[in-house]
Amino acid sequence: MSNSIKTLLAIGLVAVVAACADTAPVEEYVVVDPAPISEEPVYTGKYK
Repeated sequence: MSNSIKTLLAIGLVAVVAACADTAPVEEYVVVDPAPISEEPVYTGKYK
């Protein structure tokens, strides 16, 4: 085979591999709501 055919086949192979390659993966993230913070009891007075 001539060098030009080998070069074209090599470029074609690289193009096919690049086209089939997995592109940048999509980054997935999970948002978790924080647990509610309990409030301290308010002093209302024992003998009201």
